[in-house]
Amino acid sequence: MSHTVIIGNGISGVTAARHIRKRSDDRITIISAETDHFFSRTALMYIYMGHMTYENTKPFEDHFWSKNRIDLMREYVSTIDYAKKTLQFSSGGTLAYDKLILAVGSKPNKFGWPGQDLDGVQGLYSYQDLELLEKNTHGPLVKDPAKKKVKRAVLVGGGLIGVEFAEMLLTRGIEVTFLVREDRFWGNVLPKEEGELVARHMIEHHVDLRLNTELAEVIPDENGRAKAIKTKDGETIECQLVGLTAGVSPNVAFLKGGELEIDRGILVDEYLKTNIPDVYAIGDCAQMRNPSKGRRPLEQVWYTGRMMGETVGATLTGTPTPYKPGYWFNSAKFFDIEYQTYGTVPARDLDGLSEFYWEHPDGKICIKIVFETATRRFHGINTFGIRMLHERFDKWLNEERSVDHIMEYLADANFDPEFYRTHEKAVVNKFNAEQGTAIVPKKRSWKRIFSKA
Repeated sequence: MSHTVIIGNGISGVTAARHIRKRSDDRITIISAETDHFFSRTALMYIYMGHMTYENTKPFEDHFWSKNRIDLMREYVSTIDYAKKTLQFSSGGTLAYDKLILAVGSKPNKFGWPGQDLDGVQGLYSYQDLELLEKNTHGPLVKDPAKKKVKRAVLVGGGLIGVEFAEMLLTRGIEVTFLVREDRFWGNVLPKEEGELVARHMIEHHVDLRLNTELAEVIPDENGRAKAIKTKDGETIECQLVGLTAGVSPNVAFLKGGELEIDRGILVDEYLKTNIPDVYAIGDCAQMRNPSKGRRPLEQVWYTGRMMGETVGATLTGTPTPYKPGYWFNSAKFFDIEYQTYGTVPARDLDGLSEFYWEHPDGKICIKIVFETATRRFHGINTFGIRMLHERFDKWLNEERSVDHIMEYLADANFDPEFYRTHEKAVVNKFNAEQGTAIVPKKRSWKRIFSKA
């Protein structure tokens, strides 16, 4: 019986294990140093805010793993002998494998800031990070500002984790200053209008947002704990907690220096194979040697990890399957504003592309559509405050529909018009005025939505 060992119990590793079990009787072992059981990483913030317990974040009952003959080990892998196919644990034990899947995830970025390793400075990625945050901001909410252990936190970096971090701290009554290096929030992903919408919303939630501001150093107190930060402009901001939220990078430091080929992540081919026989890499740590058109070599989001787990599960059970993620999509939440994106919406350079932007007068709902200037082929969409159907946009992208077609049938993509106001008429009216078209939006049609043609 072949033994497949998976290092990492996140969404990619667990999905791989489940699909190998569905398709084979191979022996399966999942190793994790983080937690005993798989949990929803995206729900960490809700544990801190008191909306959920850790037990609530586990999608599977604890007996699921033994029932499905998936062995779980709580160990830290220190070295791998690829020639002997053996793992060495920091505890002293070893484990042999026939096939190895590296699903070792990410870690928060640090960029060599002086003071970045002081007490009171941390990222937010793992369960241990959550425990550290509880320790750093311990205790119930105290109304008297003078008695708070942490009165102000400074967050560094302008991405999704930073927004979640800010929301978490605000629920504990901790004031938040947010340093963003770019001229807009999440400036490497969001175009100008969307970045400004998110920035306004954060300020409305009492976040002290500082654009075009970079961290220079974290200043320690006499006990070696963060007491303030200094910006590159020379401003000193007193704080008791510093959150490093400038993105994540593959957690591959312990794998470097050997025969495994690593760039920023572990290099893999379309079958997620590394350069070493019977060793695969999936999820946040995997870097595609030749990514699909419109996709990045490293894509550290939940759904790509799940898709990679499904793909490698098929390959390891006799059905070699290339990883084909299709068109890009993602979703997130900025406080109470939902964000979705389908296809490609460049943040800055629109080379050969045109864009259309509509925003509701309340400033919390918007749509950005990008299309090819010459052919009017639909290229991608961002939505804020409106839920759209992923399947509908994926279909339109694959059919290479025009932006005019998207406008005419926009109502078919509305996820929940029964519960929220619709805006198709206002969106199309603005589009017609700007583009010189005379599109009449079609009413939503279930027949069209469920048709395969």
